[in-house]
Amino acid sequence: MKIKLHLLCIPLVFVMIFSGQLAYYAIIFFSLIWHEAGHLLAALLCGVRVKSCVITPYGGEIQFENPAVVQASSLLWIALGGPIATILGIGLAFFMPELIAGKLISVQLVLLLVNMMPILPLDGGRILLAWLFLYYPNARVVEMYYWLSFMVATTLFLITLNFLPQSIFLAIICLFIWLQVLKEWRYRKYRIAFEKYVMNRLT
Repeated sequence: MKIKLHLLCIPLVFVMIFSGQLAYYAIIFFSLIWHEAGHLLAALLCGVRVKSCVITPYGGEIQFENPAVVQASSLLWIALGGPIATILGIGLAFFMPELIAGKLISVQLVLLLVNMMPILPLDGGRILLAWLFLYYPNARVVEMYYWLSFMVATTLFLITLNFLPQSIFLAIICLFIWLQVLKEWRYRKYRIAFEKYVMNRLT
């Protein structure tokens, strides 16, 4: 398994350096690694082989070695693994020195809230997508969900632009999420064709 750092994390480091918040970014980076470890542990427990893991500004992207054989229930648990790890991290932070605990808890809470938004490629979106596979295995429903994710991501990005420069960090994250959703949306027909195959196999 390969673990990589997304290129967009680099400009975020420079933003933190110039704003005098390098230590704060170190906490953010640790929180992202901890969060992603939850996904990887869940994949391991579900017996799913992971090809690569890319650490991004909002979490991470996991690619499976053979996604066609991954069960919808496994996808659901893997998607839940990150938020569960973040919640556990918040609990453990209460036993740390107060100087670190406060910032760590706030970062973990923001990470949890952002990641649980029900849009792709966030964890909330992955959880909902896996749930759709389990209970509503219909390609039309999945396509509508791609549309919804794109519209919500666009709205969030436009909102953060109205609060610049104070919202520069959130704007960069929302831009990255928007680009990821745009990529998912542009290739939705190919993904839906693949998902039809997966749904046929699951039903």
